[in-house]
Amino acid sequence: MAKTGNKNVQAKLVLLGDMGTGKTSLVLRFVKGQFYEFQESTIGAAFFTQVLSLNEATIKFDIWDTAGQERYHSLAPMYYRGAAAAIVVYDITSMESFVKAKKWVRELQRQGNPVLVTVLVANKADLETKRQVENEVGEQYAKDNRLLFFETSAKTAQNVSELFYEIAKRLEKVSPSRPGGMKLHRRSQEGGRRVFCCSS
Repeated sequence: MAKTGNKNVQAKLVLLGDMGTGKTSLVLRFVKGQFYEFQESTIGAAFFTQVLSLNEATIKFDIWDTAGQERYHSLAPMYYRGAAAAIVVYDITSMESFVKAKKWVRELQRQGNPVLVTVLVANKADLETKRQVENEVGEQYAKDNRLLFFETSAKTAQNVSELFYEIAKRLEKVSPSRPGGMKLHRRSQEGGRRVFCCSS
């Protein structure tokens, strides 16, 4: 039961990362509790919503799952602009995807906002035998860049709920005490309108 006086936080969340890292699978596992062995590549971006209730707040995520193909890279700023949180995903079986993830982190640091909650996610932890990126390597990079870090598996659901709950808890802390919007209010106004105009 939600307590009275709970604050409502609407937060734009964007997923970034190379093609095939499992971004869509992570979102589907979180939003619908589903996993598909063969997931179609996202074209442009896909939009999802999910609500999480915490002790002091209800967080409504507006989730933008962006396409990983290089040809869609130029569209990414449209999705991460005004975002409250970003999840940068790589595949533990692909060193190349880790290199790309680092590029996304640098781009967010350059163009994102200073209070953005950023999480580095090492996905496909179920494929341990094919691992190319050691856990310590991802963890150290995240630490050096002040990112949250999770190893997940969309397939087994390992750490998927924990990932989104941790983001929600961070957003609960930085959000204003009155209901509605995020701290980055001025910035998200324009982005917010775009989200609603294009989500159908």
